[in-house]
Amino acid sequence: MSVLSRSDRDHLTSLVKDVTNVPFVWLRKPQVGLVMVRGRAGGTGAAFNLGEMTVTRCALQLEDGTVGQGYVQGRDKRHAKCAALVDALLQQEGEHKCLLESVIEPLKERQAERKLEQSRKAAATKVEFFTMVRGGDPE
Repeated sequence: MSVLSRSDRDHLTSLVKDVTNVPFVWLRKPQVGLVMVRGRAGGTGAAFNLGEMTVTRCALQLEDGTVGQGYVQGRDKRHAKCAALVDALLQQEGEHKCLLESVIEPLKERQAERKLEQSRKAAATKVEFFTMVRGGDPE
């Protein structure tokens, strides 16, 4: 689910264009709302409210009764629908392995590449600070 929610919508839809025509019934049409993001200082401190984030969510049910849910950051209803559809199909034994290989793994690779690129950009701006000793020892 995290791979689907963090993926680029255009890349996701290009990978699943064959399965987007699967018949389903909406349990919850895509809705845009806010969630409170909480944080912890140092990862272990007391929790505090960091702020609100826009999220789109939806839920659908396939003809066989399988339920899929999609939660994505932002206001992209098509992305949430696509994530929910893939979530539902991943729960089916016949589709699971195929979708892992053809959708989830390429999305993971793309996300890893993006993370590496961002860390390279950040590393390029790194500044080294050092102190020079002035003069000598007075003795």
